[in-house]
Amino acid sequence: MALAPYSAKRVRPAATTAGTRAPVRKPSGRALQKGQQTKQAIIDAALGLATQIGVEGLSIGALAEVMSMSKSGVFAHFGSREELQISVIREYHERFEQDVFYPALREPRGLPRLRALFANWMTRTSTEIDSGCIYISGAIEFDDRPGPVRDALAMSVQTWLAAMNRAVVLAKQCGHLQTDADENQIAFEIHALILGLHYEARFLKNPGSIERANRGFDNVLARFGAL
Repeated sequence: MALAPYSAKRVRPAATTAGTRAPVRKPSGRALQKGQQTKQAIIDAALGLATQIGVEGLSIGALAEVMSMSKSGVFAHFGSREELQISVIREYHERFEQDVFYPALREPRGLPRLRALFANWMTRTSTEIDSGCIYISGAIEFDDRPGPVRDALAMSVQTWLAAMNRAVVLAKQCGHLQTDADENQIAFEIHALILGLHYEARFLKNPGSIERANRGFDNVLARFGAL
């Protein structure tokens, strides 16, 4: 059958009612689910990449190559490199909470919960000695670079440190720490132990760093513990 001859005359699309446009079809539930799965897969890959090259090193192009996707395909899920970086920081924070914070809530308030928080933190830190911690590497990358990425990173760290500080306060209220103990100092020293562990174990490769960090935590509790 022969094709109808091409006409240069433009044909206007029919309107449903006067002065209105035809309704735009929304994506189906299956299409939305597939899109969410693809976005999550991209975030997973980006998180793995960020532990190697840092959050600053993330780009739409680098991720497209890792995912074997086009740059436009990755861009469609995030819209900008900045949004991609923030999504990775949020994902890291959610996983950190799942590994460290929420399991500790099953322990009684006071020293049992505080010990669980530190133990969980140490377990995660031990696995990150090889892969790297985004909280620590990100702080180096964005410490003097104001903007949404730095804000997202700082907020995540502050949220976690506030939870640790709260655990110290509860331990003090439960009578497990001295009544005049400075909870901010205790939380600071605990955080310093983790930072020191990363530096000693990851950068300097000093053996026995994990054991020294655990002894440091015990020393903090002994120094500030209730008599």
